[in-house]
Amino acid sequence: MNVLFVSIDSLRRDFLGAYSDRPTVVDYDVETDNLDRFAQRATVFDSHYAGSLPCMPARREWLTGVKEFPWRPWGPVEPFDEPVAELARDDGILTQLVTDHFHYFQHGSHGYYEDFNGFEFVRGNEYDAWQTSPKHPPEAFCDQLLDRETDPTTSMQYLNRNAYARNANGFDEESDYFAPKVFSRTAEWLSENRDWEQWFCYVDSFDVHEPFDVPESYASMYTDEDPTDPDLPVWPYYGSVDEGQSELTDRQLAFVQSQFAGSVTMVDRWFGRVLETLDEDGLWDETMVIVTSDHGFALGDNGWVGKNDFTVYDVIAHTPLMIWHPEQAAGGRVSALTTAVDLYATMLDAMAVERPADTHSRSLLPLVRGTRADHRDAVLFGYWGSSVNVTDGTYTYHRPPESDSETLCHSTTMQNPHSWFTPPTARTDPDAGAYLPYTDASVWRYPADSWFQHRDERLYDTANDPEQTTNVATDAPETVERMRTLLERGLDDLDAPESQWPRLGLYTGGRKQ
Repeated sequence: MNVLFVSIDSLRRDFLGAYSDRPTVVDYDVETDNLDRFAQRATVFDSHYAGSLPCMPARREWLTGVKEFPWRPWGPVEPFDEPVAELARDDGILTQLVTDHFHYFQHGSHGYYEDFNGFEFVRGNEYDAWQTSPKHPPEAFCDQLLDRETDPTTSMQYLNRNAYARNANGFDEESDYFAPKVFSRTAEWLSENRDWEQWFCYVDSFDVHEPFDVPESYASMYTDEDPTDPDLPVWPYYGSVDEGQSELTDRQLAFVQSQFAGSVTMVDRWFGRVLETLDEDGLWDETMVIVTSDHGFALGDNGWVGKNDFTVYDVIAHTPLMIWHPEQAAGGRVSALTTAVDLYATMLDAMAVERPADTHSRSLLPLVRGTRADHRDAVLFGYWGSSVNVTDGTYTYHRPPESDSETLCHSTTMQNPHSWFTPPTARTDPDAGAYLPYTDASVWRYPADSWFQHRDERLYDTANDPEQTTNVATDAPETVERMRTLLERGLDDLDAPESQWPRLGLYTGGRKQ
């Protein structure tokens, strides 16, 4: 069985016609004809959740089957990991990566693309260090990318956003943009390699991730504003809308929402090229196709713009998942609770590649084939070093670190760790040992502090309050206790680090309370 795995970064499930809960922050339907057409063919998962957040942690879950966030933040494939591409390639399967997701190629994110037989990197999206000219990008465009009042010209934000202005300078046609390039090249690759006996193709589209820079007609599709107005941003800063920290007026926020929607529709249109190739080359009967996202993006939801700085609401964690398999049980919908790490085992099973024993992944194929109706009782998700969150599919429970919590430890084989969040540092305080429960390999262990997305215990009844506007933790103590037990059981099942228990206030003298 071939496998085509398509990830669309930051794609909100409620912007897709395939899901019944239409957008809550906009009052218009977003055109997603091709994703909806795929959903009609596929099995649609209604209770799929992220695991480790954000970008690269999600990809380590997908590609290596490791639930990452209890042990480390953003980082590389580890030497003891067994990536899908490596296992498939060693089994004689042709493997290919097509992406414009430049984080794969940053220091500290290595190991994700090296095991593919081939990879194509579409240059220039977001902060990709690509073009160095023109020295002074167009002022009006830079105004839509930058906050000149708060960003000194020497700041990393200013330099990075100017880099995008250079990279995208001269884009005249729709085909110049990133999603059109990624999906066009994918369609070409599928046709060029249809004679191979078996293949695995991973397509990672960085769009619809910000900046929400789209050409016409998408830029005007969901707004009456002039999309070139320098007062209207296409790259919003993360922050609280309610407190004005994002520095967005109501007009600017509405414009950002419209450009996000336009980006979704552009991605959808060019994803259609891939569907057309699957049709024309008759690949459906021999190919499993997965479409999902790593996380969503808040567009004023719960008073926030962005994804990292606040409670991991469902707008971030409740992600779309649609799977086509030739042996599926007549399509339809799956209500079982599933999570990102499960895609690893699913892809290996579909390719008939032997699965490693020590992973956190459970195959979704029995759900797709209709031979099983349940999957997980609970799913843990979150960012390393911050709150730990759990859902049972009806409630979400969010447990923050305690203000006086013990130090957490970051475990990795990198002696000089570097990630999106921390600069490279020569460490003088590491311990070394076999600290990870899923491998006998030794790793370095470094102390690190907790960080706070919120400081209060939170419980949301997502069945009756899907927008998660009311924290019912104080009104439902029995549900809090049940959800806390699920969180403790999830940490225990993972054999999570000892330091997680006192950090979360779950320690009373034994391993857990």
